[in-house]
Amino acid sequence: MSKILKSREEIRQWAEARAGSPMLAETPDGTGFRTLLQLTFGQQALNADENEGPDRPGGYELASWDDWFTALEAAKLAIRVSDDPAGGREAEFDFVPRD
Repeated sequence: MSKILKSREEIRQWAEARAGSPMLAETPDGTGFRTLLQLTFGQQALNADENEGPDRPGGYELASWDDWFTALEAAKLAIRVSDDPAGGREAEFDFVPRD
């Protein structure tokens, strides 16, 4: 089974329980730019010793939760996660329409 997370608190708690961090990328869309959203898991190990930059130039960059939630809400999205307690702390999710 799965459940839809819409509130900032629910999403942040779910992600942080799995060592998740918000990421954003700006990409051209033909008439301007659009914001791409992602969550990364286990990123802290990659960002040791003040190496806080993106893993690839021009790719996703770690973002603040406030900026990430602003982009999520502007795109009218929520996330769908498994609510199977047997799944433990799995970090699989999908973006889904908020409505």
